[in-house]
Amino acid sequence: MMTSNVEKLYNLIAEDSRKKQSLFLMALNNPKSALEKICEIGREQDIQVTKEEVVEYLSTIDDDATKLWLIKARGGL
Repeated sequence: MMTSNVEKLYNLIAEDSRKKQSLFLMALNNPKSALEKICEIGREQDIQVTKEEVVEYLSTIDDDATKLWLIKARGGL
């Protein structure tokens, strides 16, 4: 199975606890800017993703904190 760019990027961020925590805190306050930051991190890593791809991928993650953030992100977009 081929790994999507969004999955690669998610795993990269998940491995960096400081980056993950920073994004999570940003998402709680400003979900839209967190999505933009995720896409920016992707560009820096040469992993191209769109906000829509990020939201779609996150909706497949079985993690309560991610789901809570995603609900907030959808409301803020």
